[in-house]
Amino acid sequence: MQKSKIVFKNKEIAMNSVLSGKSFFARVLVATLVLLMPLSLFAEGGRTPLRVQNGIVTSASRLASDVGVDILKQGGNAVDAAVATALALAVTWPTAGNIGGGGFLVYHGDDGHATTFDFREKAPLASSQNMFMGADGLSTNMQHRGFLSVGVPGTVAGLYLAHQRLGNLPWADLVAPSVALARDGIPVTYALYSGFTSNQSFWDQFPSSAAVFLKADGTPYELGDTWKQPDLARTLERIQNEGRDGFYKGDNARNLAAFMQANGGIITEEDLATYEAVEREPVRGTYRGYEIVSMPPPSSGGIGIIQMLNILEGFDLAAAGHNSAQYLHLLTESMRRSYADRAEFLGDPDFNPDMPVSRLISKEHAASLRATIDTTKASISDESAFGNIYESEETTHFSVVDKDGNMVSLTYTLENGYGSRIVAEGGGYLLNNEMGDFNPVPGVTNRNGQIGTPPNLVAPQKRMLSSMSPTIVAKDGKPVLAIGSPGGRTIINTTMQAIVNVIDHGMNVAEAVEAGRIHHQWLPDTTSMEGRMFSPDTIRLYEAMGHTTSVRGNQGSAMGIFIDRDTGLFHGAADSRSGDGAAVGY
Repeated sequence: MQKSKIVFKNKEIAMNSVLSGKSFFARVLVATLVLLMPLSLFAEGGRTPLRVQNGIVTSASRLASDVGVDILKQGGNAVDAAVATALALAVTWPTAGNIGGGGFLVYHGDDGHATTFDFREKAPLASSQNMFMGADGLSTNMQHRGFLSVGVPGTVAGLYLAHQRLGNLPWADLVAPSVALARDGIPVTYALYSGFTSNQSFWDQFPSSAAVFLKADGTPYELGDTWKQPDLARTLERIQNEGRDGFYKGDNARNLAAFMQANGGIITEEDLATYEAVEREPVRGTYRGYEIVSMPPPSSGGIGIIQMLNILEGFDLAAAGHNSAQYLHLLTESMRRSYADRAEFLGDPDFNPDMPVSRLISKEHAASLRATIDTTKASISDESAFGNIYESEETTHFSVVDKDGNMVSLTYTLENGYGSRIVAEGGGYLLNNEMGDFNPVPGVTNRNGQIGTPPNLVAPQKRMLSSMSPTIVAKDGKPVLAIGSPGGRTIINTTMQAIVNVIDHGMNVAEAVEAGRIHHQWLPDTTSMEGRMFSPDTIRLYEAMGHTTSVRGNQGSAMGIFIDRDTGLFHGAADSRSGDGAAVGY
């Protein structure tokens, strides 16, 4: 019964809104029309996808997916639904959904047009290359905590730019649902409850955060409580009425700049006013007759995915068998080489105009890397070469398809879970700690994974390198798969494995996102494997090739949509690794 209540949630709200009408006949008429509204269907994580005809949103929050599907029902397109879903996640999924962070959006229309929007955070104007280096020449780790860790947020600018270029419905209509959710409140689910309680020590450090994540009397929220966010609702109303300027100028900009200055931060009104999102050409590759359309730098994800797929194209992965020791060995060796290139070459393209992107994603470069792989023995990652900097795994991804077959793949983040854990005073939104994605100390690269290569060193208004990998796979110019995941440095590998699961192993999209995953990133030279996903025999054979392994918990939380071009049906899947996630469609 509880699930039925959730499915009919929007109808219940609509019914309640008309019961106060004065005319009995008017109430009957409107109630009848409401009952005739198309039903929203949903599927939680599992190995059977949701299958519908008109559109799907799959995200880490069922409430946010509901919002996106409601926008599709109103005639909105995939970009409209993505904007509304992203803003709703800022209310319902605060561990990563945000207006105080940044990310990337990949769009592929049914007409073949594809583009991307880069709204990655930037370093403030007062930043410097050595700002996180201590007197001993080592990192102070302040890039990960406190007010100096906050980059200039990009989410609102990116969503607004995407809407201006490709949206259909009025901007205000897309923001309205998130305003209502913040103002009227949402139920505290177990996922929210566990996140709130595990961060209690941080809420105690910052009064502005305690005002949001604790009750007025200072006690924690309990499971099932209604959580209201009035300050966030007011901020969202400014964004609703004023567009991007509601965040980057006026009251919000003044308040945020004053809050930063009062606490040792360096973001100013000028930083906010000058921030711009950028529309960029996607990076493109091919794999076994499919087209791979993904995010270019400052995301390293698109290049990494295309490069690994190019390497793997030279092996018969289907014959090797899914997640066999031989298969895992080939995946690992492709990962090892791609992540080494990532660390050496990639960063913000506006500061690194000579990045060899075309070479890195070429079939020729992949062939040269493939030739160095011994199919029976692990390579050795040289600690004097390159590795990968730390990235938190707390990000969120969602995918959208509209009735016309247009697709959006969007990943955005605050960096750590709940970002810096600092709520903007009076604004109600969490601030990111994305400055930690820069290389913290020039020239220092070590076996623990700290990197000091030039492309990703701190500089004013520079965007930090990211592993976020929103990707769309197309066939004959039409999109067929939208996929992506949270997971910090594991994102690239999670997304790649989901793509290979569909193309090489014939899995449906739900099976593809549920399957066990591994991760290798060049340095440290260890393969992490999801616990209980691989047999002891497989692990023994894999280790016999020379690989070092470690057991980890869940890797990522992929959200995917597949278009069956033969039947015209849309298949949606929310990874069961996400506690509140759901694919919703109609």
